[in-house]
Amino acid sequence: MKFDKKYIHTRISVIVVIAVLLMIAIITRAVVTATVQHEKWKSVGAVSVSDTMPMKPNRGNILSADGQLMASSLPNYRVYVDFLSGIERKDSVNAAGDTLKGWNPEQLFAKDTLWRNHMDEICLSLAKICDRYTAEEYKKHLLEGLEKQKRYWEVCPGTLLNFIQYNEMCKLPIFNMKNRNKSGIVPDPRNNRNKPFGSLAKRTLGEMFGAKDSARSGLELAYDSLLRGVPGKKHTKKVLSKYLDIIDQEPVDGYDLVTTIDVSMQDICESALREKLVELNAEMGVVVLMEVKTGDVKAIVNLQRYDDGNYYEARNYALASLMEPGSTFKTASIMVGMDDGYIHPHDIVNTGGGVCPMYGSLMKDHNWATRGGYGVIDVTQILKYSSNVGVSKLIDQYYHSQPEKFVEGLRRVGIGTPLGLPFSGSADPYIRMPNDTVHYWSKTTLPWMSIGYETQIPPISTVAFYNAIANDGKMVRPRFVKGIEKNGEMVEEFPVEVIKQSICKPQTLKDIREILEKVVNDKDGTGKKAGNPYFHVSGKTGTAQVSYRKGSGAREHLVSFCGFYPSDEPKYSCIVAIRHSYYVASGGGQAGVVFSKIAQRVYSKIITTDLNRAKDSTAVFVPEVKTGDVISAQYVLNELGVKSKGGQGYEWGSASIDGNLVGFQQMKTDENIVPNVVGMGARDAAYVLGSRGLKVRIKGRGKVKSQSIAYGSKIVKGQSVTIELN
Repeated sequence: MKFDKKYIHTRISVIVVIAVLLMIAIITRAVVTATVQHEKWKSVGAVSVSDTMPMKPNRGNILSADGQLMASSLPNYRVYVDFLSGIERKDSVNAAGDTLKGWNPEQLFAKDTLWRNHMDEICLSLAKICDRYTAEEYKKHLLEGLEKQKRYWEVCPGTLLNFIQYNEMCKLPIFNMKNRNKSGIVPDPRNNRNKPFGSLAKRTLGEMFGAKDSARSGLELAYDSLLRGVPGKKHTKKVLSKYLDIIDQEPVDGYDLVTTIDVSMQDICESALREKLVELNAEMGVVVLMEVKTGDVKAIVNLQRYDDGNYYEARNYALASLMEPGSTFKTASIMVGMDDGYIHPHDIVNTGGGVCPMYGSLMKDHNWATRGGYGVIDVTQILKYSSNVGVSKLIDQYYHSQPEKFVEGLRRVGIGTPLGLPFSGSADPYIRMPNDTVHYWSKTTLPWMSIGYETQIPPISTVAFYNAIANDGKMVRPRFVKGIEKNGEMVEEFPVEVIKQSICKPQTLKDIREILEKVVNDKDGTGKKAGNPYFHVSGKTGTAQVSYRKGSGAREHLVSFCGFYPSDEPKYSCIVAIRHSYYVASGGGQAGVVFSKIAQRVYSKIITTDLNRAKDSTAVFVPEVKTGDVISAQYVLNELGVKSKGGQGYEWGSASIDGNLVGFQQMKTDENIVPNVVGMGARDAAYVLGSRGLKVRIKGRGKVKSQSIAYGSKIVKGQSVTIELN
């Protein structure tokens, strides 16, 4: 087959000409863009990229000592709608030839139709989700914004939505559109710090300023730099008529804080204190529970009565309140005298009839009017009976001419040592020196200081001092945070900090510990109400008259008990302080009773019992098993040598005893109905309910005996359910 060469050459020539023309057009266009239209395209490029914007990191969680969530960030939301979003401007010319600026009428009509088609469905759902207005009220409100073509119209006026409510709203028509430029929905997240355990340790955990995402107090403020994280950076760029977020720097989430707080111990302390405060109609109360060897604060309670008669955590009295400690201070006074070699346990003091003139004032024992004082007693009895006359006579006898030595001794033994806690507003002990130019030092200052007046000590300092006595004389700094975690792994563990290796001589420590044990365990000791039949407690009572209530003429007292247990191998130290206007004031009978309840309930948690001693050779010991986590229960049963059946293929179940076996049955519950948690432990019950979107409030200790929302009820996300334990 022969080809026409002339035809081929013609086609090639045409292609070359077209290519040359295209090249000329491209070059011409580029030259025009770079010169004639330079400013136009420069301005377009300038508005297509936004300024750098910050990206908020997630604030770290605050965890209990055993990893339970005590504070976590889930945002609250206000949701707005822009009814003109996605609508282009379109100018028109009227009959007079004037140019009128406005919006594209076709797009306006489409937007209006979209909203009206879904209005009833949206408003019915909003009434259920927000639970503030009726569906008709929401419809009237949204139609008003639609007709007025509002740019920033709040969907649920005056309502701050939680995370669950916001997610439910995002499922509604229009709200679920991925392109927000078309939907017009504008969420405004607000920082919200959730505390799953409610008011437990609220003041110690601290507060936030809400939308400002700024810490106000407590651990939130003390460790804000670790919890906050590092913000990232982003900018928005318009690409092919779409706006894209360009991330310049990823945000770094904050660290998780692992505290020393034990949730169950915190609950024990708060319940015991609240019960006594209600009984006395007291003004306020404080409890601090510390682990002796480490100084770990396992529980800290600060309750104050408000006008409604209820008690709330309003101020961290344990750390920030300077109080006259009363008779708990006598231990430090006698310790100073013993350590200086002036005082010994068997030294005799004549306290007479319980009234002793001192430089124009009368020092009195609490029983001077009813029993005529204690007469001749030794130093051990002085602390056992908490004799004001006995302590003040001893201290005045040896330090009247050298009061500076006594005050320096108080600081030496640790009662006056600043603890250097990381909390904003925490107070240091105030013990003035004789050369103090601000406060006048009189002849009565020394004897009254020796019994706990004319000096001010925060409760945390008092318990740290008694903790040192329990810890073989070693004073450790109270520790509130064990370390920091990242993604569940410990990044840094904060060590135990020793303030003083020894607060006194070994013999002084031995003598003081023996006396403090007798204060509680001897029948005539003032601290006997703080004792326990199962183990020995050591400590000292305190009663101080702190003020008169204005206008009422009522006497206000600060009663306290501070000590440690068990006496032979101390595990925990604790202080209980209560301020009230009750007609009777007794450190042992009021604060000591609270101490006793706390000590017994906490100690029961640490006892390890040999189960082999609880059974004979012919019996099989089968323990009671709570409803809940089957895997954990089976592990414990295996360790005890108890056989079980069932429990394969599921996590949650109920248990029953069948002869020598423990049988498990699966708990089958619909995810949309409230499960039955009666019979579970508090932790399992809280997990099961919380995993279904319910907020859990816990009352009491033990197993769940009742739940406020009945089993089988339909779940409403975010609803609160109270479980009572016994």
